[in-house]
Amino acid sequence: MPAAPSASLRSVRATRVPGPRTECVPDLRDPYWTRLFPLLAALACATRLPSFRGPLWNPDEGYLAVQARLLADGGTLYETVVDRKPPLVPWLYAGAFALFGDDSLLPLKVLAVAAQLLTAVLLASIARRRWGDRAGRTAGVLHLLISIGLNPEDAQAATFEIFMLPCTAAAMWCADRRRWGAAGAAVACAFLAKQTGGAVLLPVCWLLWRSGATRGDVLRLAAGLSAPVVAAALLTDPGGFLFWTVTGSGAYASFTGSELHVLGRGLGNTAILAAACAGIVPPVVRVLRIARTGSADLWLWLASAVAAVLLGFHFFGHYYLQLMPPLALLGAAALQILPGRAARAVTVSACASALFLAWGLLAPRPELAHATRLAAVVQAHTGPGDRVLLWGIHPETYWLARRAPASRYLTAGLLTNYSGGRNGPGVGEKYGVAGAWPVFRAELRAHPPALVVDDSQGKPYAPHRVPSLHRILAAGYRPLLTVEGAVFYVRADPGA
Repeated sequence: MPAAPSASLRSVRATRVPGPRTECVPDLRDPYWTRLFPLLAALACATRLPSFRGPLWNPDEGYLAVQARLLADGGTLYETVVDRKPPLVPWLYAGAFALFGDDSLLPLKVLAVAAQLLTAVLLASIARRRWGDRAGRTAGVLHLLISIGLNPEDAQAATFEIFMLPCTAAAMWCADRRRWGAAGAAVACAFLAKQTGGAVLLPVCWLLWRSGATRGDVLRLAAGLSAPVVAAALLTDPGGFLFWTVTGSGAYASFTGSELHVLGRGLGNTAILAAACAGIVPPVVRVLRIARTGSADLWLWLASAVAAVLLGFHFFGHYYLQLMPPLALLGAAALQILPGRAARAVTVSACASALFLAWGLLAPRPELAHATRLAAVVQAHTGPGDRVLLWGIHPETYWLARRAPASRYLTAGLLTNYSGGRNGPGVGEKYGVAGAWPVFRAELRAHPPALVVDDSQGKPYAPHRVPSLHRILAAGYRPLLTVEGAVFYVRADPGA
């Protein structure tokens, strides 16, 4: 006969989570928040300290910085300024540049700290309402501790996922309080920060259904969801908005050509995140599958975030950031059932966070050093008004060199479908964004770049593998010099 369950296991199974508190909006005058908020703020600043190291962390920040400059110079999003992302974060960068200048990303780094702090406060409020004061503190602290549990290039950059997180947390916060119009608007903002942010709609709809929703509730959610998205489409170009954010990325999302590389990256980033969450995964696995916690919406939130990470088959580390808020809440739920493990879980999480913090502060930055050296050479061989074509995947060189790009396509990836290690049959001129090459050739005819920098370094998108670019270089350009494997070309007849 099977052994009888232990007393501790029986007590866990019999545990019921305390009912919801009456708190509606975090009141920073409440003694609870006057004590907790400074702690969360200090922790947010400490964990994001590496983000202030150097001008930027990854090419996404560089892409956004170049976009913001182009928008300031009269560019139009999804027409003369393009990317496969929604408009919210490019607008945020453009607004920060308008207020503080475009020479530094410091204002965006500060905003990223604020975004993580706001996410932690919202999670703490959700947990406090459901499970009490201690759970609220645990959720907020855990989120900030695990929030840097990735490669620093992914965790510390002020890019799409960082600004998506408070929107997803706000969607769940509003849905938890049956504020369906606001919940829909928060889901829309998450989508407008990055498409996969819209995955939080699944747990929001679950909460809507569980609340015994009326027709009015459904209409409020739908109105809150659709209004910001429609407004964003109308403020840009509706056709371009639909193409660049939804329908135009089929080839990019393909799994062909990078299977082993991508699977390795996915397993590696999963292992890194597991190490960051080592303090909370064991109690979550042990408790939440057997205790009556009322956490179905949180499991749905986590499941929808996992689906969002899988979508696109690239498994970049920054994709994993949206797993962290539901993981923090699930950890808080587990630890309020097993309070004796809370101190151990927070200690392990703090130690892991310290290791990731040291990684961010001490890790070498070879790609940034390379981009900086290329930018210095570009500045030395061009004037402020010259256009430049950087044939590579590091658009930050445009921003560092303060030179305007010769094309709206800021990376070779948009024109060849090279991304994230894809090196098989899915890379080449015919796999670029639909309709991009006629536009690209027209741009170079109308405004020939004064300098072309081939930074492909033997990758599958090298010019000799791209017939149109190869013909352009052969007909009008000559090699000038090579710097760290990057070949610089100048016009063969500048006066023509």
